[in-house]
Amino acid sequence: MFRKALFAAAVAMTSLVLPLASPAARAQGAEPVVKVGFAKCAQCLSMALVPQYGKSVKIEAIPFTSGNDVLTALVSHSIDVAQVTYLHLVTALDRGFDVVAISGQVNGGSEILQRNGLGLKANDWAGLVKLVKARKAAGKPLKVAASRGNAQDIHMRGEFLMHGIDPDKDVQFINIPNPADDASALQRGDIDMVCSVEPFASQIRMMGAGTLFNLPYDQAAGNLTNLILTRSDVIKQHPEEVQQTVDAVVKMVDSLKAGDGPWLAAIGKYTALDPKVAAESLKNTDPDYRMYRKKTHAIAAMMHDLHYVSSDVSTQIDQHMDYSFLMKATGQPKTVLGY
Repeated sequence: MFRKALFAAAVAMTSLVLPLASPAARAQGAEPVVKVGFAKCAQCLSMALVPQYGKSVKIEAIPFTSGNDVLTALVSHSIDVAQVTYLHLVTALDRGFDVVAISGQVNGGSEILQRNGLGLKANDWAGLVKLVKARKAAGKPLKVAASRGNAQDIHMRGEFLMHGIDPDKDVQFINIPNPADDASALQRGDIDMVCSVEPFASQIRMMGAGTLFNLPYDQAAGNLTNLILTRSDVIKQHPEEVQQTVDAVVKMVDSLKAGDGPWLAAIGKYTALDPKVAAESLKNTDPDYRMYRKKTHAIAAMMHDLHYVSSDVSTQIDQHMDYSFLMKATGQPKTVLGY
């Protein structure tokens, strides 16, 4: 079913975007264009800044609604490079897709929030465990939400398991596909807790729809979220364009560390978000172009344990993380870049 949906989406998107020019077209002097897809979340939107750092290649940054849409575009050859997440890498390998990680981008962006009146203090895991047991015993399990399969969902589930709460058995999971709906679900009392993504998490707190319970970064995945992927055929046929794209991503990430101004401008361009909310959301993000190999193994194992993938692809991770472009872009050995 996934493959059918993927190809249907690919047909639709092919009319919108075209991949890198063929070698013949390049020989005729056509300017190489790298199609780079990115999702619309606070940390993802910084990818809109990448084109300004391209040199002898034109980088076209294309926004998509979600990371799943970006991955679909990459594996269907509609784009050349994709900003997705570590989870998408694991999911793609589990499904047998040809993807290669070439750079990190921005981590963080996850936050567990509780509805008003639930009565827990921030990071009070003992209190949460007590509440979960009481609600389960009463036949009214705590209702916990996330967008199923995204980084925030996995961060939350891993954190719950660490504290002795089985997310499959001890609570009632509510899937909210669009994080923009998290605030209203909390306000209506449809859910008790949610692990949301920035900037929606900051928006929930600032509008008074919920309060912080925890930043779920102690589980095996840490705060890892965004990853830049391409395909092996793109690397084989267009290595220079891939290198220049990674060069541009590294320069973009360095610019984020220097100041939030351009990043906030990118968020403002693609969303109608209050600038104050946008600025707040960036406090829960961590620009970082490194790729964390060992933690990626842990993420793959955790996703298998949580039944989000059908197989443990840990042993495939190393051959699908190519540090060569990042090493050349930064002048650093791979041991410094997360290997």
